[in-house]
Amino acid sequence: MSIDLSMSWLIGLYVFMLAAFTGYEVISRVPSILHTPLMSGSNFVHGIVVVGALHALFNAQTVAGQAIGFIGVLLGAGNAAGGYVVTDRMLAMFKPTAGTATKKE
Repeated sequence: MSIDLSMSWLIGLYVFMLAAFTGYEVISRVPSILHTPLMSGSNFVHGIVVVGALHALFNAQTVAGQAIGFIGVLLGAGNAAGGYVVTDRMLAMFKPTAGTATKKE
């Protein structure tokens, strides 16, 4: 039986906690009027999440690792698709409707 004495899990936990705290602090300081445009404009981040989940899935050695990677790909892809749906709905609010007369000068 070998014991893993490396600190990689502790470093990973530290990075996760630091990212969660930083994300909370950044998002909590954004005014609500800017929140939706900023989140819609950052849909590329969801693509990076999918790439990371694909990397985890393809390099998984166990069935549990493959299941976690698959769930990560599934949730990341759903998040990316949902982000683009929200962006489309938000932009549709600014399009003129068919019955609205525009003023021409």
